[in-house]
Amino acid sequence: MHLLYLDDSGNANDASQQFFVLAGVSVFERQGHWLSERLDAIAARFNPADPGSIELHGSPMLTGAKFWRSVPKAVRVEAMKDALGVLASSHVSNRAFGVAVRKAAISPRDSVDYAFEQLSSRFDQYLMRLFKGGDTQRGLIIFDKSAREAAIQNLAIGFKKNGHSSGVLRNMAEVPVFLDSRNSRLVQLADLIAYALYQKYERSNSTFFDVIGARFDSSGGIVHGLHVIDQMDGLSSSC
Repeated sequence: MHLLYLDDSGNANDASQQFFVLAGVSVFERQGHWLSERLDAIAARFNPADPGSIELHGSPMLTGAKFWRSVPKAVRVEAMKDALGVLASSHVSNRAFGVAVRKAAISPRDSVDYAFEQLSSRFDQYLMRLFKGGDTQRGLIIFDKSAREAAIQNLAIGFKKNGHSSGVLRNMAEVPVFLDSRNSRLVQLADLIAYALYQKYERSNSTFFDVIGARFDSSGGIVHGLHVIDQMDGLSSSC
């Protein structure tokens, strides 16, 4: 099975923020353990006796919040880049997916709903490409715990039964499931990927995006896994 771990960055309801991001990483099920071990090793730098107590999340690491307050910024930034580098150096089957949307460009449509539709359809298309190549594995989307859990599951059911603007979801094994990020390094990696996109589009800071930019799903020289709406007229681009 191919697992797409997703998290968001930016507040969909905060008018002071221009962008909302939903992003993450797709891994074949046997790759998950290897990636988690690499991320555990990074966390162990900060608590060798109990690396599981260290959560790798973009915003608190960059801003120095909570546990990270006592860690020098250069060390925090290095750890973030190294964590993203776990994806960058991993098996080619591991693919990043992301949507960054300027909220005003799609108003009054809900940015979370829009981003989830884009990501679920692009992941489904990726699975269809694999199917045509002989890989018949289904997919499953895994989110960080969210107050939108019921709404997102209902969207997924609707996309599967009634379709969405790009078609019908055909390759999902089940509706999205939700995990506590404290228990999943791959949800934490999804958070770091989403935060890398948020820093790029909201803050014009490409430091973290540049580590993973080449890992967004692509085929035939076309990048399918990254979708950006950054113009007020609603014109979109895939990067």
